[in-house]
Amino acid sequence: MGRKSWHLDRRTFLKGLGVTCMLPYLEAMGMGSTFSKGKTVQEAVKRLCFVYFPNGVGLPPIENPAHKKWSWFPLGEGKDYRFTRTLAPLASHREDISIMGGLSHPRSRHLLGHLAGDTWLTGGDLRGNEYRNNISIDQVVAQKFSRHTRYPFLALSTDGGVGYKSRVSTLSFDHSGNPIPSEHRHREIFERYFAPGGGAATEARRRSLKQDQKIVDLVLEDSKRLQRRLGRHDQLKMDEYMTSLNTVEEQIKRNEQWLDIPMKDFDASHINFNVNATVDPESYVRSTFDLMVLGMQVDLTRVMTYMMAREDGMGFGENFPKLALGLQRGHHAISHDKSANHWEEWGRYDQWVAKQFTYFLDRMKNTYDEHGSLLDNTLILYGSACSTTHDAVNYPLVLAGGAKMGVKHGTYEKFDDHVPMSNLFVNMLHTLGIEMDSFSDSSGKLDTKILG
Repeated sequence: MGRKSWHLDRRTFLKGLGVTCMLPYLEAMGMGSTFSKGKTVQEAVKRLCFVYFPNGVGLPPIENPAHKKWSWFPLGEGKDYRFTRTLAPLASHREDISIMGGLSHPRSRHLLGHLAGDTWLTGGDLRGNEYRNNISIDQVVAQKFSRHTRYPFLALSTDGGVGYKSRVSTLSFDHSGNPIPSEHRHREIFERYFAPGGGAATEARRRSLKQDQKIVDLVLEDSKRLQRRLGRHDQLKMDEYMTSLNTVEEQIKRNEQWLDIPMKDFDASHINFNVNATVDPESYVRSTFDLMVLGMQVDLTRVMTYMMAREDGMGFGENFPKLALGLQRGHHAISHDKSANHWEEWGRYDQWVAKQFTYFLDRMKNTYDEHGSLLDNTLILYGSACSTTHDAVNYPLVLAGGAKMGVKHGTYEKFDDHVPMSNLFVNMLHTLGIEMDSFSDSSGKLDTKILG
């Protein structure tokens, strides 16, 4: 099918006074205009994103006057629910979101809420002395979607790395239940994943990839020889090490395959790479969201996780209430305080976090690719792994996006408090086109009209 006379090329630029700017996606560029002989419009992509905040949320008791102002969960339910001040920033996206209450992971319900952060996307078992976590839902999807993109997934956080067991700084876990390191330095993320190729740069990159792969191959071979001489405990450590090396090798091979495929044009001039989470948390968080939107816009990956802060007062996020709102206490300290203004302080901070998530939804809704709004083709889950006072029950959850995948939003649904959150994950997998009947400790699909 040929281009119509009114169609614009996807790579149309505005030029003038020495400045070149790429146009945003316009209808005149033709929605879904990728064609091949004998085929119809290219099928729209499906994406998955998770955004996490720690320490639960403020839930004043019904008899407390603060309940109607600062309860994280809305008043009423169904389509007629009413926002309190806490989630009021999300009001403009009422038809793009669904609020869910009551869900949790059965094996985490008797854990201190901080420990449950490790299991938010896994439903794993942290009870007792053994740490039996399992693969996270994002990694299941990444395995299925990875053939389509340069990178299988992006794991982001405000602190970076993995943290440690029960106080992780990542949401992603591999097939063995081991944490996958997250990234948090904006400039490094941009340079690593969005660096342009072409010409001599491409040839240099190809040589570098081959050299890196050779080094990995040598280390893998040496590791195999060494492993035969080790005791059981050291063999387990070596297994973890070799798994990491294999991951590096696989990504090197992927990079080489994508080297000659040009990335979509993009404009990153709006992203602030000089923000510091210890000085300006709002700019830092929003720059992270900007990078995520850009990654989805150019189809860098279709699976992302972002841990906005760590549990238990650890990491940069603890001081966000002080830096962003001028409060006297950090997030974890506020969540344990029982003074008179406790609920208002907590509510104000929950509201601030909701404002940042609203910024992300705004950017997603108003950023387009050839398939339309990014939000309509992305399933996003926002929430925490505990409710008030860090009980690992009644997780506060907001599901957003996915309108073109058949998701029906606009309601607040309360589920029985014994329903596994993993049931929701099964529905999400089906919505993404992945036909799996179970995940982790699920007991089936979630009985909901939101997701089929």
